[in-house]
This record gives sequence, C-alpha cells and structure tokens, in this order.
Amino acid sequence: MKFIESLKNVWKIEELRNRITVTLGLLLVYRFGAQVVLPGIDAAQLEGLSDSTDGGLLGLLNAFTGGAFANASVFALGIMPYISASIVVQLMGIAIPYLQKLQKEGASGQKKINQITRWLTIAICLLQAPGYLASLPALGIPTSAFLLGTGPLFYFSSVSILVTGCIFAMWLGEKITDKGIGNGISLLIMVGIIARLPASFLQNAATRLEGNNVMLILFELVIWFAIILGAIMLVMAVRKIAVEYARRTASGGYEKSAVGSRQYIPLKLNASGVMPIIFAQAIMFVPSLIGGSSFLKETATGIWLQTNFADIFGLWYNVVFALLIIVFTYFYTAITVPTNKMADDLKRSGGFIPGIRPGSETSEYLDKIMSQITLPGSLFLALIAIFPAFIVKLMGVQQGWALFFGGTSLIILVGVAIDTMQQVNSYLLNRHYDGLMKTGKNRKAVA
Repeated sequence: MKFIESLKNVWKIEELRNRITVTLGLLLVYRFGAQVVLPGIDAAQLEGLSDSTDGGLLGLLNAFTGGAFANASVFALGIMPYISASIVVQLMGIAIPYLQKLQKEGASGQKKINQITRWLTIAICLLQAPGYLASLPALGIPTSAFLLGTGPLFYFSSVSILVTGCIFAMWLGEKITDKGIGNGISLLIMVGIIARLPASFLQNAATRLEGNNVMLILFELVIWFAIILGAIMLVMAVRKIAVEYARRTASGGYEKSAVGSRQYIPLKLNASGVMPIIFAQAIMFVPSLIGGSSFLKETATGIWLQTNFADIFGLWYNVVFALLIIVFTYFYTAITVPTNKMADDLKRSGGFIPGIRPGSETSEYLDKIMSQITLPGSLFLALIAIFPAFIVKLMGVQQGWALFFGGTSLIILVGVAIDTMQQVNSYLLNRHYDGLMKTGKNRKAVA
C-alpha cells in the first residue's frame, strides 16, 4: 500500500508526470523503430540472422540494440556508435590541448564537445553501416531476401537510413535527458536489454523443463537475485569522510567551535557508474573485427583473434575484459571526481576534515581515499562483469539468459534503474513527499 501511495504521489507532481510521460513516449518510439526492417529486405526471411545472434559477441550486440541488429532494423547500429565516439573524445581529451581547454570552459565548452562527438558519431556510422550490410549474407540472410539486390542503390539507401537511424536514436536519448527523466542514452540501452530478458528466460526455462530440472530453474533464479543484490550494493556503497564546519563569527570569519556542525562527504565505491563497463565492452568488439579483416583473416594472428575474442564466454576475452574495466574505472573516476574542486569548495565554506589541513592536503587526502576505495570497487565490478562466463561453464545456462547474470547487461540495468529512481526521489523530496523507498505520506514543509 505504501508503494502504491508513493506512485500516486509521483503522479501528483505535474512536472515529474510530464517528464515521465515524455520519457515513456520517446522510448516507445525507439522500440517501434527497432522493429522496422530496412527497405529492400524481406522480413519473413530473417530467421537465419536471428539464429546467428543467439549468443556470443553478436548476441551481446543484439541485446544492446534491443533486437534491432537481428531484425535488420533501421536502428540496427543502435546507440553504440555514439558510445564509441564519446570514448574517443574523452580519451583524446587527455592528450589534445584544445579539448582540455573546452573541458575547462563549462557549459559552452561542453556544448562544443557534444558537437564534436556528434560529428564523430556520423563518421563511425559511415564505417560501420557498410560493414553491417556486407556481413548480412554471412550471418544467415539468403540472397532471395534482398528484394532489390545488393547493388549500389541498396547500399547507398541502406547506409543513409542506418546513419539516420543512429542519429535519430542519439537525438531521442538527448531529448530524454533534457525533457524526460534519467540519462537518455543509458535508458535506451537499458530498454533494449529488458526487451530481450523475457524471451531469454523462457528459452532457458523450456530447455530445463525438457530435462525435468525444475529445481535448477529455481536455483538459477536465486543466484540471479543474489547477483542483482550484489550489483545494487556496489552501486550504492559509499565511504563517508567526516567533515566539520566552523562557526561563523560576527566579523564574517570562522572559528573552530564545539557547536560547529559535523557532516560527511560520501565518496562512492564505484564513482564511475556503468561507464567503465560500457567503454570496455565497446573496445572488446575491436579484436574480432581486426581478426576478421581482409588483411588478417587468413593469417594465424587473425584466426587467433577471431577464435579467442569472438567468444564472450572464453578465457582470453574475459581476462582482457576484466583488465579493461579496472583501467577504465580508475580513468573515469579520475576525470569525474574533482578532488581539487571538492577541497576548494570545502575550504571556502569553512569546512575541514579533522586532522587534515584545508587546501592541498585535503585534496591529496581525498585523492588517496578515492584510490584506495576504487581498487576493490573496480575488482568487484570486473567480477560481476565476467560472472556470466562462470555460469555458462559451470551450470550450462544458455548464453542468452547467462548475459543477465552479471556482465554488461545487469550492471547497466541496475545502475540506470538506481540513477533514474534517485532522480524521481529528488522530485518527491523537493515537493515534501517521502521517496519511493520509504512511505508515501505527505511531509510537512519546514519554514
């Protein structure tokens, strides 16, 4: 009853109601576009493409696009080119002075960076779209499915539509962030993943029932809920740094006093959220693509890359994947947690960490704490990311369902859901309602 009351409170806030409505509407448009097949391709002959994307690296890519990849849809490229462009721009921001200057210019600089990211997204789409179209016959689509043939006209029109579809998906994500609730790009990925969850579970359950393994299904669900709980704990865990604020004197200065208030700086165990795993996943597509290129396809190196990095449940894939997650966790934490700015803001507000001098020593202390808590956070994040490989090898879970036992899918689902819930909670608390995780009673405003 309390949860239903909280949902009613959500609907009472007009701004929040409008934002949720806009978000759901734009997500519905994205899901509709994922079902629209490219012109010139017979939708009735796509079974082979669906079968080839049931598991492995293609299955993961299909999950990210919500099935659009297997549907040869106008959204077949999904939002991944934009993610790849964002990774490239952020990495280039370390070495290119111009991008570093833009990062320091605030909102105006971020606007220019976003524009650069958009143009780079188009460039990546122009490279990926022809490759996707050329791979369709090899992925199981018969020649008869191409109603207009595979000539220049088909390639020109299809590439144009795929690039437009990706840009439109990027626009939907930005509009959700601006006019809706939550991070739009992350929500598009999350909705695509959720769309694949029921079918994956039912397919695995049907296989278990054929072997009269009902208890094994229940055991898998228990493990699944335990992994979800672990992922939630990782996302929500914080290290509290005690802070004291000196009392302001009549002259406008500060003096240390027993009546000074004590608060905390919450440093998150996983301050980088889901971005390291998304960055690492985007890079993990590269080795198999390089191995399958015309230059290396028939060589020993190319065969090794295809063999070891096309299988997302293989040893080498998961070892490299885990290492990349750890590296990107440190990298993204370093660029998103400004310890220098935190120390300066603390000093200007008259706050200090007991036993630590304000200023540079406070910054160094916060940076040291962040480094210490980022290590276990990155290791736990990497462990959850590669857990599907253990499930497949030890329990024989089908690959499609195994993707939800950790990995990119689960981390994104949990991270985006919590982030969206926190935004909804902030609206409720600002209107003097309790959050969704508490009661739904109207709170009295404090004068």
